[in-house]
Amino acid sequence: MGFPTNALLNAKMNTLILLLLNEEIISCFEGGVLMGEIRSGSSRGPLVVFNRLTRTELKKAWHGLKSIVRLTVGTAEEPIPHSEDWGHIKSVINDCIYAIGGEVSARSRTVDLGTFFLNLSEEGRLKFYGILAHDFDVDRRVLEQKIEVLKRAETYEDKIKGEIELKTALVPPRSRLLKQFNSLPNGIKFLIDMRADLMSKTGDDPYLYKVSLDIKEILSSWFDVGLLDLKEITWNSPAALLEKLIEYEAVHEIRSWDDLSKRFATDRLCFAFFHNKMPEEPLIFVEVALVDGLSDNIQELLDKAGRKTGDDEANTAIFYSITNAQQGLAGIHLGNFLIKSVVEKLSVERSSIRNFATLSPVPGFRAWLHSKLEEEGEDILTQDEIKTIRSHYDCADSSAQLKEILADGWENDELSSRFLEPVLLRLCARYLVKEKKENRALDPVAHFHLNNGASLERLNWRANVSEDGMSRSYGIMVNYCYRLSEIEENHEKYLTGHEVTVGREVKGLLRKG
Repeated sequence: MGFPTNALLNAKMNTLILLLLNEEIISCFEGGVLMGEIRSGSSRGPLVVFNRLTRTELKKAWHGLKSIVRLTVGTAEEPIPHSEDWGHIKSVINDCIYAIGGEVSARSRTVDLGTFFLNLSEEGRLKFYGILAHDFDVDRRVLEQKIEVLKRAETYEDKIKGEIELKTALVPPRSRLLKQFNSLPNGIKFLIDMRADLMSKTGDDPYLYKVSLDIKEILSSWFDVGLLDLKEITWNSPAALLEKLIEYEAVHEIRSWDDLSKRFATDRLCFAFFHNKMPEEPLIFVEVALVDGLSDNIQELLDKAGRKTGDDEANTAIFYSITNAQQGLAGIHLGNFLIKSVVEKLSVERSSIRNFATLSPVPGFRAWLHSKLEEEGEDILTQDEIKTIRSHYDCADSSAQLKEILADGWENDELSSRFLEPVLLRLCARYLVKEKKENRALDPVAHFHLNNGASLERLNWRANVSEDGMSRSYGIMVNYCYRLSEIEENHEKYLTGHEVTVGREVKGLLRKG
């Protein structure tokens, strides 16, 4: 990309272009529909990333920026061809990374590169990721040289110098390209969705996994909780934002606008984290019900939404749904900060709310129980349970009989339900408290809340008899309690001692085992 020969004019032009790339100018191009996203844990299946109006909106914004850049510096640079000329693509990536022709020119090419990427098929995107993974990875020869230099360093100064050089050598060149998207309109969202797409393709490929980690590291620095805004979403929020709640909700499906309106009744609240570069795009959101005492049934809680609870009646905030709206931010811990932030906010603003708890699913219980019945047979049951099942059903193998009952639509039979209740509740308590994976709770939801400083307060029978609730946990749901005075202590006990803080009812269930 050619620049004016006059040095002073050249400097002024560079300054102008950098101003155009500044956030204030970029905001002129932002708006409209942003990228589609993969739901985190949604039962309705993942959306296709880079879908809807994403391509049109981004290309329109990027084209405006590109036109200003070219007009200002008078370039006639050849755009990237629509055909997948991978040799040329490698050359363009290289020019972007090493700022051939200047930093501004590199940013201009990044726009073309991003537009080209949006037009790729799924197979084409995989090829693009492969180029980033292999052609622009760390240079292992340089890396080995830096390691040897550090090994031979004798003085303190040489060791520090060697460590700095080694650290630099460990950063792959592709990271410079990925960071350049930050200065483009909606570029951060582009990068988030790129990681979401990439995560679905990594498989067992360690090179693609490394690219995903590179993007995660970049996003982690941009999405530190100190840089996020906690905002309440209400029925009066922009319609486009409310539409996103319907689209992203991953725990309890929102089926219609009428269904959504219940989530904003007088005793219902919704809070979300936002980033200033994505002001209309929630990162993660939590839905809260203000009730009297612990809720023990999700259908009842959702059906009662809209019934006004007086300020003197509501003493408990129930967190009944938390959804990660951006799959590309997976592994960047925002949920724990969101819940703690809302607890602190409500404890200050609503003096009547003294208790904070969840009504949470147990997504892994059914699968775990089936595997244990296969592996351990009757050993998973207590002697009293074995005797009761054998006597009641006149059978020789209580575990085989239990598997048969569980597979036979028992939930529609009141007698079978009452018979199974104490057995399944005890086994679920064991699953949540005793079953571990690398010293953490095996159940992912349990790990999230326990690591966040909550206590496992109560198990609720037939709390979610929907198809989803029965298929994952036989309808059992859990109350995790957040007590402000105990959060830090519970977190430390779980993190360092792998100890789960449990309530009285859960202790009773565990004693039966």
